[in-house]
Amino acid sequence: MRMALGANRETVMAMVLRQGLMLVLAGLTLGIIGAIALTHVLSTYLFATKPTDPLTFTIVVFSFMVTGTLACFGPAWRATTVDPMIALRAE
Repeated sequence: MRMALGANRETVMAMVLRQGLMLVLAGLTLGIIGAIALTHVLSTYLFATKPTDPLTFTIVVFSFMVTGTLACFGPAWRATTVDPMIALRAE
């Protein structure tokens, strides 16, 4: 719909990626808070690492950010390839 109203592909791609990555960041924030809150439960299952090991948290956050970005890229790409006239007719 935005492309039919004059937005370019880069703007639509950035908008969809930004909205998707905001959800990824919210999930990561809640996940980190939950993981830190549950460290006393998890400490009995961890071997050769501390429950709040910064390297482990960094690697996990980085891998989830990469996965989240790749997951958002598909819908963002599809949103830029929609023909504006077809989008207008569908509404």
